[in-house]
Amino acid sequence: MTTPNFSKHLKKFSKLSDAEIQTISSASKVLKPCKKEMLLRQGEVCRSNYFVEKGCLRLYFVNDKGNEHIIQFAIENWWISDYSSFTRGNASEFYIQAVEDSVVVELTKTVQDQLLTDIPVLEHYFRQMFQLAYAATQNRLMFMHGLSKEDRYLHFSSLFPDFIQRIPQYMLASYLGFTPEYLSELRKKLS
Repeated sequence: MTTPNFSKHLKKFSKLSDAEIQTISSASKVLKPCKKEMLLRQGEVCRSNYFVEKGCLRLYFVNDKGNEHIIQFAIENWWISDYSSFTRGNASEFYIQAVEDSVVVELTKTVQDQLLTDIPVLEHYFRQMFQLAYAATQNRLMFMHGLSKEDRYLHFSSLFPDFIQRIPQYMLASYLGFTPEYLSELRKKLS
């Protein structure tokens, strides 16, 4: 199966040759997780890094009270993994689940490490991806701690108006640090 977004993304953020992109594509695996399918469960070692070609994945944990807390969503052209587990080989504290039917490019740790050795310019690509992801995390933390709940929702919905229509309300509430009931009341108030 061809993965046009993945190839375009590699070209956009790197100076990889067509042959190198073909090598990367050949070494990767394409997965088609169905909605609600788990790619990682808490306690497992995360052995893969996932690029979302199409669809949406989420990274979350469940606290002692049994409440889910979403840390990250990954939509088209984003990477997602439990990078602590992926890098260190320790048990994951997180779950990765498909929010909708998706198409995902999987790079296992072994394959990714070999590709980074064989294609040194790929290091530059992943450095850029990690910098973008880290900047997004910093911004999210600033908004979580610096904005009121209402302003958090308004800011997120202005940045990602189409995205908030794609995901269930309870997931959006979890990501923004709300209860689903609060989000429902807020939406009624704002409409």
